[in-house]
Amino acid sequence: MKLVSRKLNRWNTLRFLCVIALFICSGPAAKAQEEEEEMQIPDSLVSFVEVERPFYEHVPDPGYDLIEDRISCMNNQIDITFNPRVKAFIDYFAIRDRDYTRMVVKRLQVYFPLFEKYLAKHNMPDDLKYLAIVESGLNPKAISRAGAAGLWQFMPATGRIYRLDRSWFVDERMDPEKATEAACKYLKQLYGMFNDWELALAAYNAGPGNVRKAIRKSGYQNGFWEVYEHLPRETRSYVPQFAAITYLMNHLEEHNFFLEEYEYQRLVKVDTVHMDRFMSLPVLEEKLNLCPGEISSLNPELIRNAVPEDAGKYVLKVPSHAYAAMAVQKEEIFASVEEKNEEAKKYFTRNEAGSTYNREKITYRVRSGDYLGRIAEKHDVRLEDIRHWNRIQGNTIRVGQDLTIYVTPKQKASINNQLAQADKAKSKPVAVNGSKVYYVQPGDTLWEISKKHGGVSVAEIKALNNLTSNNIKAGQKLIISN
Repeated sequence: MKLVSRKLNRWNTLRFLCVIALFICSGPAAKAQEEEEEMQIPDSLVSFVEVERPFYEHVPDPGYDLIEDRISCMNNQIDITFNPRVKAFIDYFAIRDRDYTRMVVKRLQVYFPLFEKYLAKHNMPDDLKYLAIVESGLNPKAISRAGAAGLWQFMPATGRIYRLDRSWFVDERMDPEKATEAACKYLKQLYGMFNDWELALAAYNAGPGNVRKAIRKSGYQNGFWEVYEHLPRETRSYVPQFAAITYLMNHLEEHNFFLEEYEYQRLVKVDTVHMDRFMSLPVLEEKLNLCPGEISSLNPELIRNAVPEDAGKYVLKVPSHAYAAMAVQKEEIFASVEEKNEEAKKYFTRNEAGSTYNREKITYRVRSGDYLGRIAEKHDVRLEDIRHWNRIQGNTIRVGQDLTIYVTPKQKASINNQLAQADKAKSKPVAVNGSKVYYVQPGDTLWEISKKHGGVSVAEIKALNNLTSNNIKAGQKLIISN
C-alpha cells in the first residue's frame, strides 16, 4: 500500500505541474514569446550566432521593475520610453547575445569621441551616438542587404544628397568623419520635420514619407508609440533597439560588462599625407614595414585599398609613427614602389567600371528588340560599363540611339568585318523568279533603300509591294523591280 500511495502522490504531482505549465503558456509568458517572435534583429547582428557562455559567467537579470527605475533616473537628452518591447531587446543584448555587446564595447573608444565632436558641433543630443551601434555595430565597412553602407548606413541616394561621393575606388559613406557629419545634418533635418526624436529616428530608418503615412493612418497622432502599429515592421523594432542600447551602454557594469576586461581596438595616433598619384595601400604598408591593413583600417572609404590616380591631392590617414618617413621620403618611396604600383594600377584600371584600358571605341545603333543586357553580352562588356560610357542611369534606351562602347582590338576587327559583309549584302538585291528582291536590314528605311537602288522611287517600291505606309521591319522581303 505504501508503494501504491507513493505512485499516486507522484502522479498527482505530475498532474499539478502540467496544470501550472498550461497556465503559464496561456498567460504572460506566451505573450512575451509572441513579442519576441516579432523582434526584428538588425542587419548588423545577422552574422552573429549565440554561443554557449562559460559556466562561470554570471549574467544578471535585474527584472522589469529595476530596469524601469534605472531608466527613470537616467539624465538623457532623448527621453526613453520603457515597455515590454524595449525590455525584450535589453534581454537580447544583455543576456542572449553578450558576444555582440562585448564586440561593440571594444569599439566605443575608437568612434564615440568622433561622434561626440560632431554632435556637439551641430548642437545635437549626445545620445544619438548610440544610434550607430544599432545601424552598423560600429563597423565602418558594414554593408546591409539593401545596399546601405558605413557606420551610419547611408543608402546611395541619401548619401548623394549629403555629398557622400561614390566611385570605383572611393565610397565616402564609409568615411567615419564625413559620414558622421552627414548623419548629424540628416538627423537634424528629420527632427525639424517631426519635432520628436523618436519619430525622427523612425524616419531615419524608414524614410520621412513612411512616417508621415503612419501619422495619417493613426489619425494624426504625434508620438512613435501612438503610430507604432502603422509603421513598417522593421521600424517598429528600430526605435526600441535604440532605447535598449542607450540603457545598456549607460549600465554596462550592472550587467557584468566591465570595460577593463576587454582589449580595446588599438587606438592609433594619426597624421595625414596628401597623395597626388595612384598608390596601392598594401604596397605602401609593405614599404613602410607596417602590419597588413594598418593604413587600410584608417581609410575604410578606400574600398579598393588604393588611392585613385585622379583624386587630386587625396588626404590619406597614416599612423603617426610612419608619418616622418612619408613626409621626408615621399618621392623616394614612390620611385621605389613604382613597378608594383603600376601592376596594381593596371589590375584596377582593367576592372574599373567604365574602364577603356586596352579597348577601342565603336558606336552601336540600338535596334528594335535590343536591351542593355543583350547589347552588353553581345560586346562582352559589363552592363555598368555601358551605363558609365553613355551616362545612362537606368535601363531605358530607344531604337535608333547611338551608344558608345569600348571593345578589344580583336572584337573591333571582327565587328568591322561583319559590318562590311552586311553592307555588301545590302547593296546587292537577290534575283527571285525574275524579280529583284531585297531583304530589309535593321535600321533600313524606304528612302535609304530607294537611294541604294538607283532609279527606284519610294512610291514604286510601295506599289510593287502593296505597302500602304512607310513602315517596314528587319527581315521583310521587298520587290525592287520586275
